[in-house]
Amino acid sequence: MATDRTAEVTWHGDLMSGSGRIDSVTSGAFGSLDVDWRARSEDGQTKTSPEELIAAAHAACFSMALSNGLAQSGHPADELKTSATVTFQPGEGITKIALHVAGKVPGTSGEEFRQAAETAVANCPVSKALAGVPDITLDARLEG
Repeated sequence: MATDRTAEVTWHGDLMSGSGRIDSVTSGAFGSLDVDWRARSEDGQTKTSPEELIAAAHAACFSMALSNGLAQSGHPADELKTSATVTFQPGEGITKIALHVAGKVPGTSGEEFRQAAETAVANCPVSKALAGVPDITLDARLEG
């Protein structure tokens, strides 16, 4: 069964001096997040950006896909810690995504973990949606 997720945003003004707000999301899990151009193009901002939300979505989706793959191979993870860094270049768009995952997975080797992580990044729905990003890297590390 397909599911739909909706986010509603209100924007005022032009790109450079305007601002917006994520008003609501289907689940109600978050909302009222402020967004503006400076949050996309300058460090140290307190508002969110589309790229920050993409990073969160990619890290969560990848973690879920990796967790599933590991469990299906008979080695469920005790813990996966994932970060995604999305690089936005004004005038070019999203130029890079760097995924980093550290996992505690009893009974698996570092190579098996790396292979499972590569499969997860290739197959998670958010990775597929971001296939146009020129550079997606993966650093997968198995912890003791």
